[in-house]
Amino acid sequence: MRMSDIFEKFNMNGQVALVTGAAGLLGRQFSRTLAQAGAAVVAADLNSAAVEQVAAELQSEGLQAAAAQVDVTDPRSTAAMVETALKAFGRLDVLVCSAALDPKFDSANQSSQSANAFETYPLEAWRQAVDVNLTGLFLCAQAAVKPMIAQDHGVIINICSTYGLVGPDQRLYERPGQPKQYKPVFYSVTKAGVLGLTRYLATYYAGTGIRANALTPGGVYNQHDETFTKAYSSRAVLGRMARQDEMNGAILFLASDASTYMTGANLVVDGGWTAW
Repeated sequence: MRMSDIFEKFNMNGQVALVTGAAGLLGRQFSRTLAQAGAAVVAADLNSAAVEQVAAELQSEGLQAAAAQVDVTDPRSTAAMVETALKAFGRLDVLVCSAALDPKFDSANQSSQSANAFETYPLEAWRQAVDVNLTGLFLCAQAAVKPMIAQDHGVIINICSTYGLVGPDQRLYERPGQPKQYKPVFYSVTKAGVLGLTRYLATYYAGTGIRANALTPGGVYNQHDETFTKAYSSRAVLGRMARQDEMNGAILFLASDASTYMTGANLVVDGGWTAW
């Protein structure tokens, strides 16, 4: 096989990708990566102004992009999102489900995480998180598979987390002299559910041209304070948090023809966090 044949497998020309959570930390990266690989990208997010900016930035670089506002908990909204992709580009080949609620432990948000104790965690907050992190993926996939079935071709990529594989190390969130903080229960439970949904979709569409896989990132640095960064890094085999662009190769692999013999799988990119 010639080297050019290898690179061609990663070429996304002529394909259309829809990315939810596209205004988020990784969603922006995923949108740019797929667009740079040649795909027409529909960037979708609840924050309409932010996602319009994402699409505009891609367009300013000569890349194909459109924006869609979406509430992933509303089936009418997810259906309209897919319709936006079809109207803009005529087909839908790739769905990346990156929209999620994820409590932040950077310096600006630490103080708000002291109410995450399991014993008193609010039922309404639990329900909201399940709606976004799990039901949202269900609704997005349900809407996206319709054109994929008609094409007999489609790729679904659900974004998981290491905390969907192992329980969170709550010691990472402790601060001397401060109220105890916790990674809340919903995050591990919903991310574990993401894997279950991914495997269900893979086997449900067995024998068709539709594949479903998960991508599990490790912790990505986003202005976390020094205490958290050092504590987290000490748990990773590579001794650091991920850079924001270090999931891009994995998302392109899963979205492209480089992974055509892969479905129902979970690609873990966690710096060795789960290898201990």
